[in-house]
Amino acid sequence: MQRHDIRNIAIIAHVDHGKTTLVDGMLKQSGTFRDPSHIAERILDSNDLERERGITILAKHTAVTYRDVVINIVDTPGHADFGGEVERILSMVDGALLIVDAHEGPMPQTRYVLQKALNAGLKPIVVLNKMDRDGARPAEVHEAVLELFVDLEAADDQLDFPVLYASAKQGIASTTPQLSPDGSLQPLFDTILEYIPHPVGDASAPLQILVTTLDHDDYVGRMAIGRVRQGTLKAGQMVGVAHADGSLDRVRPSKLFGRMGLKRTELAEATVGDIVTLAGLNAVTIGDTITDPDTPSPLPPITVDEPTLTILVGVNTSPFAGQDGQYVTSRHLRERLYRERERNVALHVEDTEDAEVFRVSGRGELHIGILLEEMRREGYEMEVSKPEVILRETPEGLMEPMERLFLDVPDSYVGPVMELLGPRKAVMAAMGQAGPGQTRLEFVISARGLLGFRSAFINQTRGYGIMNHLFAGYQPYSGSIEENPRGALVAMETGIATSYALDNAQERGVLFIGPGTPVYAGMVVGENSRPTDLEINVCKKKHVTNMRNANAEEGIRLTPPRTVTLDQALEYVKSDELVEITPKTIRLRKATLDPHQRKRERIARQA
Repeated sequence: MQRHDIRNIAIIAHVDHGKTTLVDGMLKQSGTFRDPSHIAERILDSNDLERERGITILAKHTAVTYRDVVINIVDTPGHADFGGEVERILSMVDGALLIVDAHEGPMPQTRYVLQKALNAGLKPIVVLNKMDRDGARPAEVHEAVLELFVDLEAADDQLDFPVLYASAKQGIASTTPQLSPDGSLQPLFDTILEYIPHPVGDASAPLQILVTTLDHDDYVGRMAIGRVRQGTLKAGQMVGVAHADGSLDRVRPSKLFGRMGLKRTELAEATVGDIVTLAGLNAVTIGDTITDPDTPSPLPPITVDEPTLTILVGVNTSPFAGQDGQYVTSRHLRERLYRERERNVALHVEDTEDAEVFRVSGRGELHIGILLEEMRREGYEMEVSKPEVILRETPEGLMEPMERLFLDVPDSYVGPVMELLGPRKAVMAAMGQAGPGQTRLEFVISARGLLGFRSAFINQTRGYGIMNHLFAGYQPYSGSIEENPRGALVAMETGIATSYALDNAQERGVLFIGPGTPVYAGMVVGENSRPTDLEINVCKKKHVTNMRNANAEEGIRLTPPRTVTLDQALEYVKSDELVEITPKTIRLRKATLDPHQRKRERIARQA
């Protein structure tokens, strides 16, 4: 069976090269909305965190109709930490739109997502976006894209890719670098119909749908999303769910949905090439195959790259536990983390010997940080440890994950940045110009060396530096890397911080809190200017007397405190500290709150 009335494509690109904006234009110009002028920007970024950060975190599926052909579009994340989303989504499509910024050119994560698409055998279309931007250099970028395809060993038919020039923001695409002000995305739609293969399969064979995404609806419950590889599925038909362990469940889906625009549409029947949503399959997980119950034909389960970073997530044990959150027990934490594991295949969750602590492993600090931020906003309280790299024991010895680090820095900051990377055992791989006054540095560095580097890099370059990194495989362990010798200012008693006490404390370093902030003994309230921890009393009040002096009327002037976000806290926390996360507050604290016990532990470590 050949489905000429359907095309399935994924949109892939580096972060902020315009994937989601281009999907906006396709939805508006395809006639999906009655009045496109009232539609907000970045329609598919429905998650609050996606809108705040300006990045796509979850892959999303939509569909438009052009010349009686249904074009299923999947918007994928551009950040390598969410590669698990990209890898499983690519199994649903036949082609890919590679979006590249016409000024920046191919970036590190362009390479990552393109390699995944080429490995999946997808046929690519290259779109050079942001042609309206000053400094656009389409000829050079086209050449760089071609070199990237050759470098990634693309097949001959993949190398023969069409190139379009576009301004997603203005909703214009063209086959030439000159964009017409009254143009549209019609050349893009035409190219998709001409170059993207149409689905082919046997509609009479046993049903095969590989579950690639899970969703939830308050009315119909759990929903499984996947593409029909072969066979035909009718609404209300009995199906078999083949699990990875070889077992088979017979179930009857309550609903069968397709997609048009932003809405789910009920279907009577689906066949080869359709991307469908099945409701009422409560036992299904990602990687399962929905098949014919009498003649099951399971597909190979989805495989994604292994996690490289791990943290411990436990019940909040601070004196302020339970004041902000709604879900504070280990049962709540366990249910939420294991529920996340079901839909986020790149995330691993394990129980530990302590029933109140769980080990969570992911692809990077951003991958884990997004999960913790989502849980915080849902009302969970928890405390987490310093992120640690996952090492592997092999016959060749101990191996550790390596990263390829790409830095774009102003020329004047090249020396200071290289000084930062020296103690982290980074090895320079390349150096060149990234633009006028900008140098591009490329390093190979262990994932351990990257922990906490982003904040130091941004501070060193005064915010002008751009940092990207990609996983580069495992290499032999390169020896210990010393932690940044940073001391902490630790509260010595529980109470409310006062301006008088903070005025004295700010001479010792940088404060994280302001007056009126509740604190407890063992809480980290600032960074010491020396490499040792210092206990201070931030709750002390001024002694009141009836004596007057010349300075009595002078007001206290406090330096504004440094606000610590969740991402910064995960980078900043030391091995003997924890991050306390509640819906209202992010706090740093010592793992051992008792100062005498901390001293005994420090002496034991030194011995």
